[in-house]
Amino acid sequence: MIDWKQQRILVTGGTGFLGSHLCDALARKQPMALFPVGLRNYNLCDSGSLNRMLDETRPTMVFHLAARVGGIGANRAHPAEFFYDNLMMGVQLVHECWKRGIEKAVLLGTVCAYPKFTPVPFKEDDIWNGYPEETNAPYGLAKKMLLVQSQSYRQQYGFNSIFLLPVNLYGPRDHFDPSVSHVIPALIKKCIEAREQNAAYIQAWGDGSPTREFLYAPDAAEGIVLAAERYNKSEPVNIGSAFEISIKDLTETIARLTGFTGEIRWDTSMPNGQPRRKLDVTRAEQEFGFRSSTTFEDGLHETIRWYEANRDRAA
Repeated sequence: MIDWKQQRILVTGGTGFLGSHLCDALARKQPMALFPVGLRNYNLCDSGSLNRMLDETRPTMVFHLAARVGGIGANRAHPAEFFYDNLMMGVQLVHECWKRGIEKAVLLGTVCAYPKFTPVPFKEDDIWNGYPEETNAPYGLAKKMLLVQSQSYRQQYGFNSIFLLPVNLYGPRDHFDPSVSHVIPALIKKCIEAREQNAAYIQAWGDGSPTREFLYAPDAAEGIVLAAERYNKSEPVNIGSAFEISIKDLTETIARLTGFTGEIRWDTSMPNGQPRRKLDVTRAEQEFGFRSSTTFEDGLHETIRWYEANRDRAA
């Protein structure tokens, strides 16, 4: 078990959405030092900036959450940047952590790394059985290289890193800017604005048929801390809720919870994305005892409440 009080913890992406919840969970462990860093502090694609970060923080443990992320629209518009930025920041960071003798690295992948037609529920052993969904393949493949690096550095150098695959996250402090937001914050913003403007309808992408699994971000943070505490292998581990919902049902649920009573019109000229996403979460429960605790509607209520109280910050 980890003696948290002896740890100097660095969290890349620690000022972001999931990172802020993870830092809350880590702070409760009362480590010796906790360093949440973001792009305003260091550019992890630049080796000089990355090494300066490690020199200044001197961590014993690193959580790598930093990523260039966005929804389908952002992935389609910037595939090269999504590939390069995510690959370079991760590969360089892990290499430097090994060189400096850092005790453990916790690496966050993405459900987008799975093949487009992975059998549902997604099992970790299926991650190499096909090509990812095209709209976010550059992002998914760049993040999946961290798994290759984790396994090869453990094999050759004995470096202790773990690789976690969180499902789609949502919750307070999410990104609500339409240029980068994912489906839940995008729909919450759209429905609330339509309600306030008395709009007759909202428009949603695709036909509503794809299904997704969503995990409340504070629950994900607890899962990551448990993995850091109890898991020391390089086999990937899914972090999810085991709750699957169609985009159609999701949209109708958010409309109901936000008080929007107008029509939902589906723009079938826009992409659906991957047909289904639902994780097998057996390994996480068996290896380190993680099971999500927040119901989907409770999580949505909290997310909507936070957005309505923090619109300037959310933008």
